[in-house]
Amino acid sequence: MKYWPLITCLLTLPAQAEVFTYIDAQGNRAFTDQPKPGNAKRVPLATGNRMAAPDTASTITTKSPEKKPQFHYDMLRILVPEPDATVRSTAGELIVSITSEPGLQRGHRYRLLLDGQPTAKPGISPVFPLSNIDRGTHHLSVEVLDEKGRTVERTANQPFHMLRMTLAQKRKVKPCTLSDFGQRPECPLADKPAEEK
Repeated sequence: MKYWPLITCLLTLPAQAEVFTYIDAQGNRAFTDQPKPGNAKRVPLATGNRMAAPDTASTITTKSPEKKPQFHYDMLRILVPEPDATVRSTAGELIVSITSEPGLQRGHRYRLLLDGQPTAKPGISPVFPLSNIDRGTHHLSVEVLDEKGRTVERTANQPFHMLRMTLAQKRKVKPCTLSDFGQRPECPLADKPAEEK
């Protein structure tokens, strides 16, 4: 058993080296790389697995060109409405204004998202008019897209609260007169009181 480390070392020698074995004077089997006269026998070795080294010269010359780093905006944010703002609009209308630093680059477009959905086609205008927004809390974010439609920058979701006055609330603020029925949405003809005779 004491010969196994020696055998392992001999098996890992290069293929062109030769290994010989013989029985020494004490009757022990010995291994060597020198042929001994007399009873030394050549040990056949299996070739090891080999892989050719890569050609470093061709690797360097055929290296693919580095990609241009994507443009980065130092600042992109929504100016109006401010974060967590309350917007009061009977028709649910809102004008969103955005800004970026530096300004919008050639080929780039702004895209406004309302609750994660695009509000319109991307464009170069930093102003987005919105209408008929449901009452309640909503989230706005803006993206800058490149000419291939890839997102270059995107803001975090910014909440705002839409308060829309109901018809009943409008009627309380400005009660209906006889001439208002059929003229104002909060004063339908069905609610018009009967005229005194």
